[in-house]
Amino acid sequence: MLYPIRTKPIIKEHIWGGRKLLSIKKSQIGRMDESKTYGESWDFSGVRGSVSKVSNGFLKGNSINEIVEVYMGDFVGDAIFEKYGEVFPLLVKTLDCAQKVSVQVHPDDSIANQRHGSCGKTEMWYVQSSEQDSVIYIGFKRDDITREEYLEHVANGTIEQILNPVPVRSGDVFFIPAGTVHALSSGIVVIEIQQPVDLTYRIFDWNRVDANGKSRELHTALAVDAIDFQSTADKCQRKYELPQNGSVKVVDSQYFVTSITHVSSSLERDYFTLDSFVIYECVDGQIEVITSQTRDSLQKGESIIIPAQIDSVELKGLGTIIESYAR
Repeated sequence: MLYPIRTKPIIKEHIWGGRKLLSIKKSQIGRMDESKTYGESWDFSGVRGSVSKVSNGFLKGNSINEIVEVYMGDFVGDAIFEKYGEVFPLLVKTLDCAQKVSVQVHPDDSIANQRHGSCGKTEMWYVQSSEQDSVIYIGFKRDDITREEYLEHVANGTIEQILNPVPVRSGDVFFIPAGTVHALSSGIVVIEIQQPVDLTYRIFDWNRVDANGKSRELHTALAVDAIDFQSTADKCQRKYELPQNGSVKVVDSQYFVTSITHVSSSLERDYFTLDSFVIYECVDGQIEVITSQTRDSLQKGESIIIPAQIDSVELKGLGTIIESYAR
């Protein structure tokens, strides 16, 4: 019988990262070099070269893709296994943006398959924390920006003049379809749920250089054909009201479905007809995750996978989780 699965986060250095992940993920990662800047924690990943490993129970030490290979539909769901095969079908990250993240765009499935032999990258963000002046850049200020005008701003290093900045606060949700130009400003921690690929076209990197005085590579030619110039912040931001001791769906896409769930006493979650695993990411408080055979406790920054084989879960305590499953 499968049980709720935890994995050890994969912490990645980035020029724009900070040190908040060292405290957010402290209970799971142990000691890290505090002189370095860490931008990403890959919490669940089947992406080649960065595959998560199980950190609890009798499967400890196995990779998440090995669990998919052996347990197939019992782990990820029959329809999900048929669609995605032996690779875990979602990539879940936590990002610490101490500096601005590059302006970028991700290709859709068609372009990514043609150019890279992979899926595209549609994603969503849940803002876990932000500073007073933090913004997220999504799309352009005007809906009539042309390809030629865009390229002129890229060439002149003035792309920020046409980007659309959206003020953010903790709890905000954004759905970012492939083709959407976007960036994160400094002072933001987000949880990101996305298609299982590490594929980004960098448009502008704020004219910064690394410790050796070198700029990061830009992908101007690749990016321009991948951009959906009609993808706007109004289409991407998800407004919602979170009920007490209840759940609200915030993203319903062809790749994943995500809800925000608040627990204030006891809450039953029924997955009998779902045919998918479910991921819990705890963003606030402390919540017990109880199945017929197990009892786990999630605190802020911790996460767990409920295998498809498990039909129901009881949540107890006080806190908030992000609840996602694959399509």
